[in-house]
Amino acid sequence: MIHKFPVHVYYEDTDLAGIVYYANYFKFIERARTEWVREAGVDQVALKADDGIVFAVRRVEADYLIPAKFDEDLIVETEVEAITGVRIVLNQTVKRADAILFVSQVTLVALNETGQPTRLPANIRRNLH
Repeated sequence: MIHKFPVHVYYEDTDLAGIVYYANYFKFIERARTEWVREAGVDQVALKADDGIVFAVRRVEADYLIPAKFDEDLIVETEVEAITGVRIVLNQTVKRADAILFVSQVTLVALNETGQPTRLPANIRRNLH
């Protein structure tokens, strides 16, 4: 299943040339991941409060292919590559219509209250798969 999240490019997202500043793609994909988790029925606030578990980005691989520009409407697509007991690997793509602008692979890990890797509860893994 591919989750789709709309993004509109505002002036604040761009640099002097009017193209999206490279670091802002990370904001776009972060927002999309947050909505993907929420729509999968995972309450991250409750996960932290009840189980002491939070998600952290472990690794990001990113390719910038075509620049996005001011006032464009984009779509961030998020797709699960793999889920293990501790790790979630996602492929995220930023598109303008059918044009692929940015691709990334993001590895998330579940951490406990001391910052150590911890297993995700089975029901959470099922919801996200």
